[in-house]
Amino acid sequence: MCGCRASVPSTKQYSVNQPAPASTKKSPAAAAGMPKRTSIAKQLASIKGLGKGSDLEKAFATAALVYNNAADPEGKLSKAETKSLLQTQFQGFIQGQENKPKYREIISTLDEESENKIDFEDFMILLVSLTLTSDLLQEIKNMKTTK
Repeated sequence: MCGCRASVPSTKQYSVNQPAPASTKKSPAAAAGMPKRTSIAKQLASIKGLGKGSDLEKAFATAALVYNNAADPEGKLSKAETKSLLQTQFQGFIQGQENKPKYREIISTLDEESENKIDFEDFMILLVSLTLTSDLLQEIKNMKTTK
């Protein structure tokens, strides 16, 4: 293994509500002396400024952590990695959208020159764009708030 990102075994991302399962075997990354992945929930808990933060602040912090955990040392993701990250970590907003022209347009930009890299700002724009086209957003809008 040359140490480059492509030769490192991929690790599964976990959501805030899904902590990483405990393992009795050492992973190849642990055996190579690489740092162990910390769950998003533990990472969020260690950010002192979020202790009294709103749910919205915590949601944005979660999106930032998901991105940063997948990004390269320069803080960027390839378009192919971005597409995979969006499809795995934000599947609630993406599921069932495949036939929508706007969704296809957004995803097709990630298929073009897939080795090109994007930064966090572009990632968030993609995430918001996919959210705006999602059926889940309409379902959220239709929810009645109670006091």
